[in-house]
Amino acid sequence: MDTIFALSSGAPPAGIGVIRITGPAAPMALMAIAGRVPAPRHATRAVFRDGSGEALDDGLMLFFPGPASATGEDLAELHCHGGRAVVAAIEAALSALPDCRRAEPGEFTRRAFANGRIDLAEAEGLADLLAAETQLQRRSALQLASGAFSRQVEEWRASVLALSAQVEAVLDFDDEDDVAELPASFSTSVNELSQALLGALDAPHAETLRDGYRVALAGPPNAGKSTLFNALCGDDAAITADTAGTTRDVLTRPLALAGIPFTLVDMAGLRAPGDDGIEAIGIARAQGEIQRADLVLWLGREGSGPEGSWEIDAQCDRPEREPKVAPRLRVSAVTGEGMDDLRRALIERAREEMPTPGATALNRRQRERMGEALEALDGAEGLGDPLLVAEQLRRCRAAFDALVGRTSTEDVLDTLFGRFCIGK
Repeated sequence: MDTIFALSSGAPPAGIGVIRITGPAAPMALMAIAGRVPAPRHATRAVFRDGSGEALDDGLMLFFPGPASATGEDLAELHCHGGRAVVAAIEAALSALPDCRRAEPGEFTRRAFANGRIDLAEAEGLADLLAAETQLQRRSALQLASGAFSRQVEEWRASVLALSAQVEAVLDFDDEDDVAELPASFSTSVNELSQALLGALDAPHAETLRDGYRVALAGPPNAGKSTLFNALCGDDAAITADTAGTTRDVLTRPLALAGIPFTLVDMAGLRAPGDDGIEAIGIARAQGEIQRADLVLWLGREGSGPEGSWEIDAQCDRPEREPKVAPRLRVSAVTGEGMDDLRRALIERAREEMPTPGATALNRRQRERMGEALEALDGAEGLGDPLLVAEQLRRCRAAFDALVGRTSTEDVLDTLFGRFCIGK
């Protein structure tokens, strides 16, 4: 196996640069660059040199022998000054060594997974942690990366193993009266486990947490959608004008309110399409965004908005408007009236849909595997043939194994680790 290296700290220039090296030739790389291998886990000062002996930098080095390292292999770190020239010179010296190459994105973490240092769910949590932009995203990702969900899966799997043992006892010793039938508690245990899985599946989705609670502003042309969109964003993200139909395409903007991620969506005004083909495309896209949104703020005629949308009496500063009788909120993006109330209402609604701090949000792959486990458990209930019950429990265990990566396909791994930056 090749030995890989990469800059794991921030892009230069920076105060410090950390270059990680992992693989069987990591000790050799230290010998070549620093002249010796330091005592394990002790930061040691060293002068880094290239193949000709020229000094490149004066810094620190560390060595972590495998398998007790982050990757499960021999791993070294070179702590150098974070200037571009310094980092480039050390990387060039490492590239010149035999069996030593630059790492691909996510390759360090992929090796940690392959060597059993982390499981697939923890790796997914780490990817989410690296991408986290709000405190809510960080807390949820940290739960996954720290192994909290993996430990829960292991408990569920242990429960299935215990149920399988009861079934095997019936199959192996069906001629003995005391184990000829499954105990009365078997069905109760299966049901309790099914309820636990249902509870986990009912939790908010990781996609909502990652992409933000999606709020679409909808209504006819000149209803004030773009003006309200700009006010919520805090800048002139959308073009506004008195001319109807100014907005032709979908405009999205990520936003954080009280640490909660949102995605705001502005769109074309909804009306019967005329001869303008471009506007017709914009209206069709707007309809699609309404279907996709977690919440629609309806700025159009009262009662004509999508089901579940919030009636917003926008432009309440304009006396010539037709006021709504019972709107959820009255706002003016121009004067600011009602805007704080709207933000508070959005935050409250999003908190109901988002995972609570410290809770784990499951992504699509994880929900699919959990669904397979639940389907197998439900299939085991009510079956009279112990052989069929045993098969359903085996399917349930297989779903749990896939959930944490005991069994996984290369395309799943490629997709996951492709999300990581080089050096992680």
